[in-house]
Amino acid sequence: MFEIKGLKFKGILDIQYLQINKPISCIIGPSGSGKTTLLRMLNSLNIPDEGRILYNGQDISKIDTVKLRRKVVMLGQNPIIYSGSIEDNLQIGLEFSKKLPASKSTLIETLKRVELNKELSEGCANLSGGERQRLCLARVMLMDADTYLLDEPSAALDKVTEEFIIDNFSRFVLENKKELIMITHSEHIAQKFLESIIRIENGKVTEAYHE
Repeated sequence: MFEIKGLKFKGILDIQYLQINKPISCIIGPSGSGKTTLLRMLNSLNIPDEGRILYNGQDISKIDTVKLRRKVVMLGQNPIIYSGSIEDNLQIGLEFSKKLPASKSTLIETLKRVELNKELSEGCANLSGGERQRLCLARVMLMDADTYLLDEPSAALDKVTEEFIIDNFSRFVLENKKELIMITHSEHIAQKFLESIIRIENGKVTEAYHE
């Protein structure tokens, strides 16, 4: 999946070598350690000062960014909600990716997967922070990417909902033979992926799984 060689970025990251090649990888570490910066680099939102990032053997600097972001979809910490209905917000990711709209039955099934009990016709103005996060998770699921990059995907959720969402998203990834790279501050969530942990401290990898 991803192979990182000699990566340096603005004094924030200094990674000599890192391979991310499991179906689910969990990135942990203290605040300010460079986790989000690394995730953004995997999606070409940040460009390395030095080094290379390979995705399935190809240097991502040589991949058209639109094509890359169809295959590698990122969901940031702050959920972005667009004007319109729940359905509009679910379909817009597919529209951005120039893919065909999903059927209403697929939309409803995806909402169930993230436990968002809303009608497709409802507006989004009054959604809580947790509901917004769940709606964004459903949106990226629908985009049918090869690899998902999630930055604190359950940060706005209570512990029970957090566990439900992570378990369901992980199952979705495994069932559909996709990959998930996830940042979390939750020790509880990290414990679920002990064999898939990558730890970053002060911009350096201090722990990484080995095949």
